[in-house]
Amino acid sequence: MRPDADKPRTILITGAAGNLGSILARHLAGSPHRLRLMTHKKPLPSDLLAAANVEEVRADLARPETLEPAARGVDSVVHFAGVLFAPRPDRFLPVTNTRWFANLLDACLAARVERVVLVSFPHVEGPTTPERPATGRLDGKPVSVHARTRLEEERLLFARTQGSPTAPVSLRLGMVYGRGILMVEAARWLARHRLLGVWREPTSIHLISTEDYLRATAAAAIRPGIRGIYHVGDERPITLQEFLDGACRAWGVPPPRRLPFWMVRLAAALCELGAGVLGTRAWLTRDFVEIGRVSYWGDTRRAREELAADLAYPTFEEGKATLGGCGGQAGG
Repeated sequence: MRPDADKPRTILITGAAGNLGSILARHLAGSPHRLRLMTHKKPLPSDLLAAANVEEVRADLARPETLEPAARGVDSVVHFAGVLFAPRPDRFLPVTNTRWFANLLDACLAARVERVVLVSFPHVEGPTTPERPATGRLDGKPVSVHARTRLEEERLLFARTQGSPTAPVSLRLGMVYGRGILMVEAARWLARHRLLGVWREPTSIHLISTEDYLRATAAAAIRPGIRGIYHVGDERPITLQEFLDGACRAWGVPPPRRLPFWMVRLAAALCELGAGVLGTRAWLTRDFVEIGRVSYWGDTRRAREELAADLAYPTFEEGKATLGGCGGQAGG
């Protein structure tokens, strides 16, 4: 059945109680499309449950028998679910980012889902720059465990859907910024308490505002004819250091301290150690630091043509106000 832009679709969002997943779900709540929001341990926020077009489904990516009912009757799947803020990602990511995703793919193929959208990032091609951008290759050599296992997910997606009625989509997002984005709110909290630091060496990054992330991701799930790899980002190159300096100005706090890289990595190691001992979340890990130090930039021409022709915020300078002031509280 060919997707029709005017036909309401049934969209399964995995990880719908998480950060980016719940923000997308709120964006689509109240739309003509039917939302099947998949959760595991964390329940959906009450405002999402109250929406007329929302159905919550409990499933476990580690248990294939729970995924088949979740995928049945679905037109598009947008996959966010996984484990993120935990120590020693080298131990769990090869399972959560590959084996669990294979379980979901099996369920989608059995249910003849029309489209599977994997939310990914440009780091899977290894270090890239505006002069030499990521172009949609699957033979990259990324340096972090997060990026290596996400690349394995992408390869699984395109290999397993070949010759099937399921269209594969990899949505390689730049760094999403705005109110309610967890990593941005963590930086805001650290900045307010004079604890925010960053290494000295400039690191190029590709940004995308929350509003533009939502428009592009919704289009990837809904618009006819979408398949393949899309890089989603804004138009102006910026470094991580420039982004944090600009964010701190928007929040009205001092800029982050410039630190030797070894100090940042030591802080991540101590955070991991503490989380492992106390059984809490690890908001900073050595692998986060490794992936954060990689310069990345994606070729967005295809995304402009097929997902979002005009950005609400083409540059960070235009979108900086969406970060809000220092006194606000995080949403999402």
